Amino acid sequence: MQRALALARRGTGRTSPNPCVGAVIARGGKIIGEGWHQRAGEAHAEINALRGVNARGATLYVTLEPCSTHGRTPPCTDAIIVAGIRRVVVAATDPNPKHRGRGLRLLRKTGIRVESGLLAEEATALNAAFNKWIVTGLPLVIAKAAMSLDGKMATHTGDSKWITSDAARREAHKLRARVDAVMVGANTVIRDDPRLTLRHGVTGNQPWRVVVDARGRSPRDAKLFTDAHRHRTIVLTTRRSSSAWRRALALRDVVVLVLPERNDSRIDLRAALRELARMEITSVLIEGGPVLLASAFDAGVVDRVAFFFAPKVIAGNATVAKAAVARGAWRKIGAEILFEGEVR
Repeated sequence: MQRALALARRGTGRTSPNPCVGAVIARGGKIIGEGWHQRAGEAHAEINALRGVNARGATLYVTLEPCSTHGRTPPCTDAIIVAGIRRVVVAATDPNPKHRGRGLRLLRKTGIRVESGLLAEEATALNAAFNKWIVTGLPLVIAKAAMSLDGKMATHTGDSKWITSDAARREAHKLRARVDAVMVGANTVIRDDPRLTLRHGVTGNQPWRVVVDARGRSPRDAKLFTDAHRHRTIVLTTRRSSSAWRRALALRDVVVLVLPERNDSRIDLRAALRELARMEITSVLIEGGPVLLASAFDAGVVDRVAFFFAPKVIAGNATVAKAAVARGAWRKIGAEILFEGEVR
């Protein structure tokens, strides 16, 4: 199962909206087949492990309950039964309320010995974003911020660029590579004109780039709206933005979503995240700025934090919202300290 988990991790950032799954087939104490789910729409881990293998009488170790319904691909339970697998060991059961346990019951009915729960905690943690999305209809939200030791995200002049080092920025790009979307507010677009692409030697699928701009203040010539990835940009706005501005962005293949506004004229972030989830976006990394981060914490939509602390003191005004963290861990990244934790 440890090997199956290692295989599953190879799909991180590449399988959404499907979960990461690894599978190993063993017989007589030896591994005879292995595979992992590589991309949504392609073969599942069990099918890849069975390919070219005589699995009759063998044991299948899989990190997630085999699917039992026909989705983008046929059900894996059918393939397992046809292959003559004698025993199936599952780490985590399917979190989908519609399917949970169904695959295990189907396998047992055919006489296959089924065990579940082995390394379930590790397997569940691997698919935290999928698990939340499939159960609640909302993406997993991570708040990321780079700040000084005194908790400032910018100087008194509003300068927020390059608080941290190259090593920390590379780690931040690794975070981008693991999520479906990166979100910023209009102030960040106006001030920094970010690209929100994968750089610093980090490769993977380009995440969606989401701009929260209730009033349509972002410049039409911003990089997010004009570069080669503009079709991977989503603008969340309201009727307070001009129709000409919205039309100009839409003509550039930018996805424009007009959402209801709250009483304070801001976008309802929970409603916005639900719209993104309908687009099969299962995880969102909020990168700033301070206003958007504070709004996200106030709305209670943040699940995790990733805070980079640089060895600097800045007498600025932009501070990140305080959050109650249930548990977390610190690690050193170059000259910085990264704190990652779950929000209570």
